[in-house]
Amino acid sequence: MRTDLEILSHLAAALGRSDRFTHTDPAEVFDELRCASAGGPADYSGITRERIDRAQGVFWPCPAEDHPGTPRLFADGFPTPTGRARFHPVHYEPPAESPDAGFPLFLTTGRLFAHYQTRTQTGRVDRLREAAPEPVAELHPATAQRLGVSQGDSVGVATRRGRAEFRIRVSGGIREDTVFLPFHWGGSQSANRLTNPALDPISRMPDFKVCAARAERLSTDGEGS
Repeated sequence: MRTDLEILSHLAAALGRSDRFTHTDPAEVFDELRCASAGGPADYSGITRERIDRAQGVFWPCPAEDHPGTPRLFADGFPTPTGRARFHPVHYEPPAESPDAGFPLFLTTGRLFAHYQTRTQTGRVDRLREAAPEPVAELHPATAQRLGVSQGDSVGVATRRGRAEFRIRVSGGIREDTVFLPFHWGGSQSANRLTNPALDPISRMPDFKVCAARAERLSTDGEGS
């Protein structure tokens, strides 16, 4: 299995820019990032891999190797011209897509404790894979009852972009009008294939955290019913 750095290096070569991404050694890449962060708000130029191992972690900003690190950010000021934090009023705007008769649930996505991003790291750790071996849809007990499903059954989760099938976990910790999916998996169980790509008008962030969906009980032949 190739490392992330090897994959990025091969991609750079395929794009004709192998001269811009030559390092596949994590230590060399970390040293390059130390140089790139120097002088910035998140300066970790003073953090070395050896120091991390020795101290069991170092907090940035840490602009020099003899700097103690910064366990508490912004204790003396913020990185603004005045040194003071900036506050901006935020007015509620509804999501780009809300539930309706055809898609009566909110779909939201998020992280699991056992995994990070697309599991390129955590997916290689046996104990973490065992803790969360597959993506599971979380439903409120009342929602599961309406669908006629129970713990461990499978459902189809559909939106206007697509449909995927997941085993379910019934939980009273989720709202009755919501289904939760973890986003760590790809392929046919990729949660973000279902989410709404609409962009926030200010930040331009995709609207991955909320869209309209429906959950469908699966019949014995695997089709929704």
